[in-house]
Amino acid sequence: MFNDKTILITGGTGSFGHHFVDYVLQHYEPKKIIIYSRDEFKQFNMQNAYKSHSSVLRFFIGDVRDKDRLRRAMNGVDYVIHAAALKQVPSCEYNPIEAIKTNIYGAVNVIDAALDTGVKKVVALSTDKSVSPINLYGSTKMVSDKLFCAANAYSGADGTTFAVVRYGNVAGSRGSVIPFFQNIIDNGGTELPVTDYRMTRFWISLEQGVKLVIKALEESRGGEVFISKIPSFKVVDLAEAMLPGGKTKEVGIREGEKLHEVMVPAEDSPHTYEYENHYIIYPNYNWWAPSKLIPGGKPVEPGFIYSSGTNTQWLSVEELRERLKTDLDKHE
Repeated sequence: MFNDKTILITGGTGSFGHHFVDYVLQHYEPKKIIIYSRDEFKQFNMQNAYKSHSSVLRFFIGDVRDKDRLRRAMNGVDYVIHAAALKQVPSCEYNPIEAIKTNIYGAVNVIDAALDTGVKKVVALSTDKSVSPINLYGSTKMVSDKLFCAANAYSGADGTTFAVVRYGNVAGSRGSVIPFFQNIIDNGGTELPVTDYRMTRFWISLEQGVKLVIKALEESRGGEVFISKIPSFKVVDLAEAMLPGGKTKEVGIREGEKLHEVMVPAEDSPHTYEYENHYIIYPNYNWWAPSKLIPGGKPVEPGFIYSSGTNTQWLSVEELRERLKTDLDKHE
């Protein structure tokens, strides 16, 4: 689907952007991939890493807060992946207005620019924290999700299609528990701090995240939220997998943190369909027609919840060790 097409990724110098570029260059022949971000040093490093693909990659300095710059960058673009966001929970709590400017107003700007320039499809990356949010980051992403889903009402029958992809922390990504534990181990630590021994998380690799985004770009008809079926793990099991025989210490849940990741809340179960490898939450708007249902799915049971704490797939300590070897991001 990307052959001879132009793709733009906001926040494209991050882990997702690197892996998406790798995957697309390996499997397709795109016309252009535009990396849109505000950090010129990360762009410089990425440009050097992909010197052999300089004819395909373009680097635009810009902020999602700048609608005019987004319009210019999206001129002639077929597909947009919106990955730019302020993501660190403590940082968003301390700088709430900045988080709102980037995560909410930035989403509005991406939507407006895509509509104005005739982009075919937009997929926005979301997070489990947008479900029943208890911190500002999650709250801004909940608003962002609703903005992207509702944007389909503005695009008309043949206009831009907007959809959302939701997943939790990607294995090994910056700010996640794996590099935190690894840093302690690398510095000679023999005890790993666990916020709560009951805590669980979903495991998704960058490749799985990229494939879900591509599926959403291929299949979306407007307003869907795509969620991968992925295994869960216990954080104490991860600690044992990374530091066999080591000690753990329960330190208490941090502000804005949840015991379990929830991807589909019970309130969305009436609009959620299960597919072989993923779920889709469909829009609950009067303008959305059931004829837009993607074939192959079946409605979930009333009250269905997709949570890392009640998942049917679990990774053992041994399986976690194998995943640590194969799934971690190689890009800094």
